[in-house]
Amino acid sequence: MHYSVMLKEAINSLNLKEDGTYVDATLGYAGHSSVILSRIKRGFLFAFDQDIDAISFSNEKLKEIGSNFSIIKSNFLFMKEKLNELNVFQVDGILFDLGVSSPQLDTASRGFSYLKEGRLDMRMDKDNPFSAYDLVNTYSEKDLARIIFSYGEEKYAKSIARNIIKKREEKPIETTLELVNIIKHSMPYKDTIEKNPARRTFQAIRIEVNHELEILDESIRNALSLIKVGGRVSVITFHSLEDKIVKNIFKEVSSVDKVVQGLPEVPDEYLPKFKIINEVILPSYDELEENHRSRSSRLRVIERIRED
Repeated sequence: MHYSVMLKEAINSLNLKEDGTYVDATLGYAGHSSVILSRIKRGFLFAFDQDIDAISFSNEKLKEIGSNFSIIKSNFLFMKEKLNELNVFQVDGILFDLGVSSPQLDTASRGFSYLKEGRLDMRMDKDNPFSAYDLVNTYSEKDLARIIFSYGEEKYAKSIARNIIKKREEKPIETTLELVNIIKHSMPYKDTIEKNPARRTFQAIRIEVNHELEILDESIRNALSLIKVGGRVSVITFHSLEDKIVKNIFKEVSSVDKVVQGLPEVPDEYLPKFKIINEVILPSYDELEENHRSRSSRLRVIERIRED
């Protein structure tokens, strides 16, 4: 089952207009898109995703609601370019849900889950030739440690990287549970009890395979450039590295230019073009009870208040 994280909060944050144009930058299995489409009877929805399985499922699901939508198979990094090709230069709202969808996690063969046996994969886009298998079996010990520490915030990164190298000298590391076993044996037993010890390392590998953090900054800035006055960008993040990028961009574009800070009267061209709607929204208690995967989610919302 696919659970749309902070569904009510995310939809409300967009301040939907019935005749508006909206973008779901991360279609997934159409949880958010379904609600958006049902509320914009005279508007239009553009949805982006790289995962052909998700696209096929969501296309059928959305067709049951309306025909005023278009799904674009592309990374959201190319959102502005793809929309411009369709003569769409401004929209009323954009939603990013940066989490891995439940079906991706629950399908063992996709290789995202540290709880199920499957070939190491973790590709959001199946056409991507580079997978988690390639990363784990070709990266140097130094690069493995850097990625696991930087993207997973894993304090045993060096030990994990060292043991990956040792194990793959015997034979290639092929499956998720093989990797989980290596990770477990790379840290003290006491640190393997409460939370799954592989969670941070799997997150780090997934981020590297899909270039998630590399593209996020540019993608958010592109999204902001597409927004009409009164329109909003809403972003759901799932770990501190993503959240920090979004928080810093939102703070930057909603602040008075440093060049003129302190002046008694700030010229219009130096005034911020956006305002932050909510500093951060957290999942409700009821949602946390219903879906433990929501526990690390954060929602940030910004609105354009002036033209560039």
